[in-house]
Amino acid sequence: MILIDRPTWPGPHGMDWSHLVSDTAFAELHAFAEALGAPRRAFERDHYDVPAHRFPVAVWLGAVVVPSREIVRVLTAAGLRRPAGRNA
Repeated sequence: MILIDRPTWPGPHGMDWSHLVSDTAFAELHAFAEALGAPRRAFERDHYDVPAHRFPVAVWLGAVVVPSREIVRVLTAAGLRRPAGRNA
């Protein structure tokens, strides 16, 4: 399943951003991000940063909206959490 939090994280270009994750595998996440039109450079360790204007499209494509704290919980439970310094 693909999960996304609401775009409340301030980031580059004065925009708010969401985090897009998978609860299963990075392959699922990369495939979804490609369908969303997110560039691979938007992948950061264990999630994609998604600008606010793409949030409705991600939900339309099937991403489930969850609270931000759920993103970290799901990544950790799935064994997909990659803390800073572990980009591999």
